[in-house]
Amino acid sequence: MKKIDPKALAVSLGLTWSMVILLAGWVSAIGWCVQFVEVMGSVYIGYKPGFVGGIIGAVWAFFDGAIGGLVIALIYNAVTRAESKDELGKS
Repeated sequence: MKKIDPKALAVSLGLTWSMVILLAGWVSAIGWCVQFVEVMGSVYIGYKPGFVGGIIGAVWAFFDGAIGGLVIALIYNAVTRAESKDELGKS
């Protein structure tokens, strides 16, 4: 099985999650996604509806998503490495 590049997954998940949080923060200023922003605001300090709140949340979300992506890639690579060693031993 192929390995996942941890840096690439970290950056891609960080960017994706930060864009979701940014968009939710901005549209919550007009009344959409308000409950989601309130819940995530309890996790990300300074995240609230509006332009600046969305940017603050996006910064937090980038680091959160990047750490999550890094952990996922490292676990995936460790599991596939262990499986490939088992397959080599069975041959």
